[in-house]
Amino acid sequence: MNLSLFVQQILNGLTLGSVYALVALGLTLVYGILHIPNFSHGALFMAGAYAAFFFVGSLGANYWVALAGAAAVTAAIAVLSERLVFSRLRDSPPLHDMIAAIGLLLFIEAVAHAIWGADFRRLAPPYPGIMRIAGTVLPIQRALIIAGAIGLMIALHLFLKRTTTGSTIVAMAQNREGASLVGIDLTRVSIITFAISGALAAIAAVLFAPINLISPAMGNLVILKAFVIIILGGMGSVPGAILGGMIIGFAESFGAFYISTDLKDIIAFALLVAILSLRPQGLFPAPAR
Repeated sequence: MNLSLFVQQILNGLTLGSVYALVALGLTLVYGILHIPNFSHGALFMAGAYAAFFFVGSLGANYWVALAGAAAVTAAIAVLSERLVFSRLRDSPPLHDMIAAIGLLLFIEAVAHAIWGADFRRLAPPYPGIMRIAGTVLPIQRALIIAGAIGLMIALHLFLKRTTTGSTIVAMAQNREGASLVGIDLTRVSIITFAISGALAAIAAVLFAPINLISPAMGNLVILKAFVIIILGGMGSVPGAILGGMIIGFAESFGAFYISTDLKDIIAFALLVAILSLRPQGLFPAPAR
C-alpha cells in the first residue's frame, strides 16, 4: 500500500512538473530574446484556458479542436503584445519592459473578468476514465498531460536543433548583437518566439484545465512558479526549464502528501532558496547552455 501511494505521488509530480515545464519553456524562450522577465506570460496561460472554454461551451467544438484553437488564439495575442508593446520598448531601460508586462497582465485579466466574470469555470475532460498502472490509479487526463508535455518538449528540442528557424532563435538567445551582425532578423525571430511561447502556455492550460478550475487569476501563481523554475534552471536555459519544472512538480507532490497540503505552494519558493544558496548560478549556468 505504501509503495502504491509512493508511485501515485510520482505520477502526480510528473503531471504538475509537465505543466510547469511547458509554461516555463515559453517564458525561457522569450527571456532569451528580450532579456526581460515577461510577467504577462501568466495571462497567456489564463487566456488559453478561457479560449478553450469558449470553443467548447459557445461553439460546441470538441476538446482537441478547442486545444488547437486556443493555441492559435493565444499565439496571436502573444504576437500582438510583442508588436504593439515590447518591440516599441526594445531600446528602453529594462524597467519599462517589466512595467509594460505587468500592465499587459492586468489588462488581459480585466478583459477575461469583464467577459466571463469572477466565477470559476470548468472544462470537461475529453476522456473521464482512469487507468491502472501496477495497482496505482491514474486518470486518463493526467496521462494526457504527461504524454502531451513530453511530446511537445521533444518537438521543441528537434525544432530548435534541427531546423534553420530554430537555430536562429538559439543564436539570437545566445548573442543578440552577434546574430544581428550576421543578418538574422530580430523582428522575425521575436514574432516566432512569442507565437511559440503563447502556444505552449495555452496548451499547458488546456491540458491542465480539466483537473483544475478556470478563473481570471489562475495564471498568477503558475507564472510565479515558472519564474522560480527558470531561475532555478538557469535564466534562458531550455534544459534547465524542463528539469526545474520537474523538480518543482515532484517537490510539491511529495511535500503536499508527506508534509502538508497547506504548504504546497510555499515549497517551490523554499526549494528555490535552498538550491540557489548552494548553486547561485542555477542548474544550467550560461557557459553550459
